[in-house]
Amino acid sequence: MCITHLSGMQIKYQLEEEQIPKRWYNIQADLPTPLDPVYSPQTLKPVTPEELNVIFPMALIGQEVSQERYIDIPEEVREIYRYWRPSPLCRARRLEEQLKTPAKIYYKYEGVSPPGSHKPNTAVPQAYYNMKEGITRLATETGAGQWGSALAFATALFDMKCTVYMVRSSYFEKPYRKSMMQTWGAECIPSPSEKTQVGKAMLAKDPKTPGSLGMAISEAVEDAATHDDTNYSLGSVLNHVCLHQTVIGQESMEQFKQAGDQPDIIVGCVGGGSNMAGISFPYLGEKLRGKRKDLRAIAVEPSSCPTLTKGIYAYDYGDTAGIGPIAKMYTLGHDFVPPAIHAGGLRYHGDSPIVSRLVRDKVMEAVAVHQTEVFQAAVTFARSEGIIPAPESAHAIRVVIDEALKCRTTNEKKTILFNLSGHGNLDLAAYDDYFAGKLSDFEYPDSKIAESLTRLPKVG
Repeated sequence: MCITHLSGMQIKYQLEEEQIPKRWYNIQADLPTPLDPVYSPQTLKPVTPEELNVIFPMALIGQEVSQERYIDIPEEVREIYRYWRPSPLCRARRLEEQLKTPAKIYYKYEGVSPPGSHKPNTAVPQAYYNMKEGITRLATETGAGQWGSALAFATALFDMKCTVYMVRSSYFEKPYRKSMMQTWGAECIPSPSEKTQVGKAMLAKDPKTPGSLGMAISEAVEDAATHDDTNYSLGSVLNHVCLHQTVIGQESMEQFKQAGDQPDIIVGCVGGGSNMAGISFPYLGEKLRGKRKDLRAIAVEPSSCPTLTKGIYAYDYGDTAGIGPIAKMYTLGHDFVPPAIHAGGLRYHGDSPIVSRLVRDKVMEAVAVHQTEVFQAAVTFARSEGIIPAPESAHAIRVVIDEALKCRTTNEKKTILFNLSGHGNLDLAAYDDYFAGKLSDFEYPDSKIAESLTRLPKVG
């Protein structure tokens, strides 16, 4: 246990390596009713383990459907976690003073990992379980590049190959994420591409498409399904991904014991849901079990891709081409193509089925914010706390500041926790555009969303 005071202002709460969680927390055990079944895109019937085994290892399929509250973390995975875990919990005292708020603001900083984000928390176990089942290559998608670089890092540790389909707009806007992937030995391809049949069809339909996570997922799934040595790996959305990220929230619980405090509000950005799941699920498990009834959890998404706030709760494909499993979630329609915003990791048409269920059941709240106000908040945070946040994480910071300012008005001394899931050191082109006044706000028209929702699959 260690408490570090920096410059008389910032306080860091540190844990020892032995305190890295030994188990992942599975919130499915505490849901009032089980999640709705996942359907096969081929049969439109509940998908079988054998069908999923074409692209996933059986160990992860078991975690996907497990109802056990805790799942042991393999020691080989915990050894690698020691590269960066436990991550620090910091109190943002300078930000509090700048806002003149009675609220206390804490952030769990995941930017200390080698790839610079929370994504290795699941990339490492996914690579490990695939390696154990004899898989030698993983195919995946990435939006902003944080997930792609995390999986490239993980596969390098297990001497595996990695192919990353990167959303085309981000591929050209964030070239150094591609460089990170290549440094760790991965192949990075702008999506949609000529490498897959679905990619060729998408380019034929719209040669100038900015791409989307749904498109990149289609390419990665096709790649995995057509090569015996290759499996598919996903950095968000799926139950086992959310499970692996709960090391974040579990560590923060121990660190809050050091602080003698507890969060009243937990905030995280949401594209697919892994960031929010990681910081909030251990706390929301307590809420579901009858403790911490007043705890608020706020999921923040971009107004240009408002899945939780404008989508509908329905069955939909997880990818644009409709070749991946069909899950019940909040969705804007699988062929929805959001505008090319700088928070590329949040440009996904759907959401985690678990996050979606929690929002539908009002266990978790959801809000949407505009791009310019997000960068304004990011700059405020950087000038007070020193860390330049990734644009994705800055969505959470926007709402943290808003909630802290409400506390200034009401004089409530609430404690706010958010997940600073990655640094923005490779996103400086976005900051350049912000300072040059080139960023614009875009709110997707309801009519376009309604049109996309007419093509949902008919299952369930």
